[in-house]
Amino acid sequence: MKVHNFNSGPSILPQSVMEQAAQAIHDFNGTGLSILEIGHRTNHFQEVLHEAISSVKQLMDLGDDHEVLFLHGGATTQFMQVP
Repeated sequence: MKVHNFNSGPSILPQSVMEQAAQAIHDFNGTGLSILEIGHRTNHFQEVLHEAISSVKQLMDLGDDHEVLFLHGGATTQFMQVP
């Protein structure tokens, strides 16, 4: 039976996303390393970051005159930063 989640978040991910994430945890892009083990200064991580930035820009229809920031802390922390 398929479970449905109507909470505000996190939401249920499509099966294809879950399968891709599961594969990356075991062997990221044939590197023999988990995505969890890839250093943030490596070319592999830079590829992931650039793909994420490109995807966000495409989804939001942003040009190169905009920057994409990935910030931690959630909305509460972000709203606290607004004067």
